[in-house]
This record gives sequence, C-alpha cells and structure tokens, in this order.
Amino acid sequence: MSEAARPLAGRVALVTGASSGIGEATAVALAGAGAAVAVGARRKDRLEALSGRLRDSGATVLALDLDVTDEQSCADAVRRTREELGGLDVLVNNAGVMLLGTIVGADPEDWRRMLSTNVLGVLYMTHAAIDGMVEQGSGDIVNMSSVAGRTARKGAGVYNASKWAVNAFSESLRQEVTGRGVRVSLVEPGAVSTELTDHITQPDAKAASQQMYTSMRSLEADDIARAVLYVVSQPAHVAVNEVLVRPTDQER
Repeated sequence: MSEAARPLAGRVALVTGASSGIGEATAVALAGAGAAVAVGARRKDRLEALSGRLRDSGATVLALDLDVTDEQSCADAVRRTREELGGLDVLVNNAGVMLLGTIVGADPEDWRRMLSTNVLGVLYMTHAAIDGMVEQGSGDIVNMSSVAGRTARKGAGVYNASKWAVNAFSESLRQEVTGRGVRVSLVEPGAVSTELTDHITQPDAKAASQQMYTSMRSLEADDIARAVLYVVSQPAHVAVNEVLVRPTDQER
C-alpha cells in the first residue's frame, strides 16, 4: 500500500470507548491508515473481537481493560501503550454516555455517570498523555464532543453541561500546548446511529430520542471515524481544531 494510503504509518494511537460505535469505527479507520492502535474499554469480549479483526487485517493492536472514570486505569492505559507499542502520538477521547432526561425528577446517578465519564474521563486521559506529548514536541488529542456542546436543549441539560465542559477544556488546553507542537481538536457529531440511546433511563426521554433518530437519515459511526482520521492526518503545521458533523436532515 502506498504511503499516501497509510498516512499514519509509524504512529501510535489510543482510542477510548473502543468496544462499539464511534470508538470501534475510529480504531478501524486509524489502523487502516497505518497506525498501531491501543483500544480501551470495559467490555472485554467486544475488545477481544475487535482486536482479532484488526490483527487479521495486519494491524498492530493492544487491548486495554480501561475504565476512564478511574484515574489510575487511565494512567495505566497510557503507560502500557507507550511501553508496549513504543509511544503515543494520537489520543482519541471517545468514551462517553448520553443519559438524556429532564432535570426535574432526574436520578442524580445519571448525572454522576455522565460527568464522570464525559468530563473526568477526558481530563484523566489527557492528564496521563499530555506531558509525554509536550516532551516529544508532537501529538494529537481529539476530544469527542457533540452538537449538544453548542446548543442547550430541554431534556438534555446535564448532557449539554458535560459537552460544554469538554469544549471549554479543549480550547483552554489548545492555547496552552499548540505552541509546543501538540494539536487539540474537537469532533462534534450530530445524531449518530449508535448504542447511546439504549442507555437512557427516563422512558419518555428514551422514546423521544429514538424517535428523533429514526425520523432522519442519521449519521453512521464510520462517518465520524472519517472526520477523526482527517483531523489527525493533516501536516504538522495544520491544526483542525473543530469539526461539526450533522446529518443533512438535522436542523439543530
């Protein structure tokens, strides 16, 4: 395969939330572009299946038992990636949950799960990775946000809050490290056909979300994976800091 077809040859990527959906598709896309890929998630059976497929395609893969809500688990994942794959050039902070629902009558456990995964998970993984990237003078951190990080809507308040936090953190970090060769990017999907809606605990919110997704031509996980690959494949002097990807049918 030509060098142009393998723009990430020689680079090492770590993808969180890689057992399904956007994370799985992103790992496949990065491996297909030549990267060695560490895939992290809590569902070991799914990770093993993904790792097997990637190895069969000729990729170098490391499966990581990773809980992004646990700071030590995040540190261990980054350490193992560097030790076993020889470095870390691309971190894709994809792990997240979308527990939509009203604020009135909510179960605060849903809030804790979202903030722990969507916000602290990004912070912990970034903290574990960033010093090494600054030291080597290069690296990409891609944080998976959402259109919900731009527009607040009734029935999504705490999910909105978690994604606005990711956006603010990303921009602050970008300003801090861009002069040292490290790129920070946001990818903000609209409606994507994944398992996220299955985990919503409020029945009305779950039904409304699933109805919205089926009412349009939703994005597929591969659509977002291509956006991530585009971001991290740019020449070193080009930083794509923000990519908003909506379905054509989605108004807001």
